[in-house]
Amino acid sequence: MINSLDNTFFIVTILLAAIVIGFSLAIPIIDALYRLKITRRLEADFSALISKRAQKAGTPVMGGLIIITTVLILNLLFNLNSSTIVPLLVFLISAFVGGLDDLLNIFGVARHFRPLARINKLIKVHANPLVRLWYIFTYPWQVYKSFFFMLGSNPGKGTQPHERILLNSIAGFAVFLWVYFSAGWTDPTTLYFPLGIAINLGLLFLPFVILTVLFMSNAVNIADGMDGLAAGMLIPALLAFLLIALLQNNIHTAVLCASALGGTIAYLYFNVPPARVQMGDVGSLAMGTLLAVIALEMKVPFLLLIICFPFVLELMSSLVQAIARRILGRRLLMMAPLHHHFELIGWKEEKVVMRFWLLAIFCAILGLWVYLLY
Repeated sequence: MINSLDNTFFIVTILLAAIVIGFSLAIPIIDALYRLKITRRLEADFSALISKRAQKAGTPVMGGLIIITTVLILNLLFNLNSSTIVPLLVFLISAFVGGLDDLLNIFGVARHFRPLARINKLIKVHANPLVRLWYIFTYPWQVYKSFFFMLGSNPGKGTQPHERILLNSIAGFAVFLWVYFSAGWTDPTTLYFPLGIAINLGLLFLPFVILTVLFMSNAVNIADGMDGLAAGMLIPALLAFLLIALLQNNIHTAVLCASALGGTIAYLYFNVPPARVQMGDVGSLAMGTLLAVIALEMKVPFLLLIICFPFVLELMSSLVQAIARRILGRRLLMMAPLHHHFELIGWKEEKVVMRFWLLAIFCAILGLWVYLLY
């Protein structure tokens, strides 16, 4: 009992320290982003089609650095061990991918996509046989690029979907190796569900882990589209996983959750409407990856679908919209992801954000209840 109280006191101390550190870092980071002109540009933002969003031009992005730096400081000082080194590594990989995308969207040049039909034609008619041979040799890569372009939007100036998928898949593979060999799963290929249900994935466990990381990183990334939206939904999700870690007496993961939770609380103070800073891909991709890794490490990946349901809903709305646009030739929503659809039908931004927050709180409580059924 005393040990349990000591652990809880330590976790609460980490949480408070994370909030203080996050607040201490926020002003210098925001000022640096202003000085470096790392600010929102409307030409790189399709949501600027909504007239009210033009007012957000000039707001610094990459505010997720507040959370990332807070997590790194506390975990490098107090929580660096075999249980956290891989989560922190993939957290950094995703932050790097997101940060690169943020910087290219601001300072990069427009990138152009060559349709697969054009590649097919060049294979047949290009005057240089070596070029034709090159297109044949790289054709699988071109198909891969075309598939993710079909699910995306205008190429823009940042990293492209197929590039982000590839880089985040590397992070997902690292998570697989860690979970399979080092995370302490007695039977790592078996997934456990409530009421004693278990499913052995066998060889499918590798793609499952990679897809879980990819899915959650992109889900949080897509949800980061309104002031306070993503951060406000992250807080109950992180709190739920923190409580599950405490119930499992998994102190290292609890510290990781507490540091991320405190950093997110501090960041949200500066992100509530009207935002002084926006998370950017550097924060959203990293936080989505962290949620996936935490759930996998605690052997509850199934709970991501419940606790993180608002993020899942946002991602699925974008996927359904893209598929409908390509296959049916029309949009099912006025604009994807879902929060923009609600904005276009007349809901004020604050109403959309707060209702998503309430949904996130409900889902976090529901996820905790389901965990108690395990």
